[in-house]
Amino acid sequence: MTAKDWSGLDAARTLRRPTADDDKYSRGVVGMRTGSTRYPGAAVLGVEAAWRAGTGMVRYLGPPRAQDLVLQRRPETVTVDGRVQAWVIGSGTDATERDAAETALLRGILQGDLPVVVDAGSLDLVPGAAASVIVTPHAREMARLRDALGLPAVAMADHDARERAARETADAIGGVVLLKGAVTIVAAAGGWSRHVSTGTPWLATAGTGDVLGGVLGAVTAGAVAAGRTDLEELAACAATSAWLHGRAGTAASLSHGSAGGPITALDVADALPGVVAALLGDSIA
Repeated sequence: MTAKDWSGLDAARTLRRPTADDDKYSRGVVGMRTGSTRYPGAAVLGVEAAWRAGTGMVRYLGPPRAQDLVLQRRPETVTVDGRVQAWVIGSGTDATERDAAETALLRGILQGDLPVVVDAGSLDLVPGAAASVIVTPHAREMARLRDALGLPAVAMADHDARERAARETADAIGGVVLLKGAVTIVAAAGGWSRHVSTGTPWLATAGTGDVLGGVLGAVTAGAVAAGRTDLEELAACAATSAWLHGRAGTAASLSHGSAGGPITALDVADALPGVVAALLGDSIA
């Protein structure tokens, strides 16, 4: 079965415009254990994107160098542990460099009752997770994750094979798979799946995946704050985040001319508020 396309109307139904009765907690608080001493910029990019996507608060918990850079860029970020409604882990980290203490902390998050967006260096911890997980692999990471789950290799160059792999992997983890690519595929355990194709080839640049993780954390935390926590709601958050990310990349590229031009990951984050505003104001298709 071929997945349907996720549209702007679908994305608009997933997001919620804040009201006069909201506070930072009712809008959603996202916790982020991302970045590393080797890759501190990933933390900055993800935190920036979460703020730009409209979260009520970001709690960043990471190594000192990354924390310092996060606070330089976004001083409103909270850097002490506390209440959150969704987690983002793994962006800008390497499983081979993770120490035992960090592994234990991450495993604790993955055994909790909050949704967890899992990227890059934490994907190895997904097998056996009890939390609702949303994994965000690119093709090579997907191959490694499937191997860890005992699933067969798949030819990721074939679109139909990618879709089948996303569905099969979602069933294996009991969660949501956001398989990144020119056409992003989002699948949830049980058969729900959608295509997202709002991006631009200029998004194939360092750091844009970290931006996507931050957007997804923000959207997911907002959904949890509103009481929307079932698996299809989380899959809708993933598809909406991919839609926003792609549209923001396109908007940033087109700011250089009608043919589009090169962008950086921060350009994508900077474009997010305008994309969210247009989406909630116009319900574009």
